[in-house]
Amino acid sequence: MNAHAAIEKGKEIIRIEAEAVAALESRINGSFASVVELIFNAKGRVILTGIGKSGIIARKIAATMSSTGTPSAFMHPSDALHGDLGMVTPDDVVIFISKSGDTGDLWQLLLSFHQLGVKIIAITGNTNSPLSKQCDIVLDVSVKEEACPYDLAPTSSTTAALVMGDALAITLLQKRNFTQEDFAMFHPGGNLGKRLLLKVEMMMTTGADVPIVKENVSLSDAIIEISSKRLGATCVVENSGVLCGILTDGDLRRLLQRTTNISNLTAGQVMTKNPKTIRQDILAVQALNVMESFKITQLVVVDDGQRPIGVLHLHDLVEAGLGGETGA
Repeated sequence: MNAHAAIEKGKEIIRIEAEAVAALESRINGSFASVVELIFNAKGRVILTGIGKSGIIARKIAATMSSTGTPSAFMHPSDALHGDLGMVTPDDVVIFISKSGDTGDLWQLLLSFHQLGVKIIAITGNTNSPLSKQCDIVLDVSVKEEACPYDLAPTSSTTAALVMGDALAITLLQKRNFTQEDFAMFHPGGNLGKRLLLKVEMMMTTGADVPIVKENVSLSDAIIEISSKRLGATCVVENSGVLCGILTDGDLRRLLQRTTNISNLTAGQVMTKNPKTIRQDILAVQALNVMESFKITQLVVVDDGQRPIGVLHLHDLVEAGLGGETGA
């Protein structure tokens, strides 16, 4: 097979599978709605099971449902028949994934589920199979043809089953009013979790490590404060402790471009007045957006009285995995 033939074969396989998926749309009917209602109202979990490639699809659907608000678990049929049935309760809903609906291990398992009194759903390519006839609801994922030329390797059929599972999971997500914040709670280690869970108060420098000087302090002492606290800036406050400005490395560089005579200057004379500030209960990603918008690397965190209680630095956000590019 030359390069041209390989490209054409790849396109043909994608076309076959795409047609199989497109055919599913006409089968989203009352049975689909009934499955959604059954799972939504279930007091227990969704247990998904299947053999071979169908089992792999069942495992993926279980993972998708669990991460989008529908507690689910995959159970291998062989393990179920040797003790794992103990994880199933009458409050659960079982979903079988099977192309043929005529697999011996699944039939044995089906009988056991009937004895437990659980509701059973089949996602299958054969709606007239023995399995289908023993299930409460059947979702048809039959395909015109497999992408495999020998009709051996499950290809179009597993893709169709996967898409049907996704359709169920996302429909349930919306029915539950599952939000981005809910999703983040189940993915605390992922980028979305960090963006929706990390708050400024978790990331900011606090206490004695916050650089602060009075506005009438000498510029030399302000520089020492900047250097000792290693945040590239210091808060400048009035005698009452209210924030009145910020003095940054950038302010000092710009000053030295104009003059080197700084011995008589105070922090208040050189500082940037009315600096950008943020509250500690704000999401860290919002702070990052402010930094990027104004091309700054620090934000002063203030309380209700505009007194500085912390400093948030860009580097801390980047290290936390929030990313961002900005300048001083």
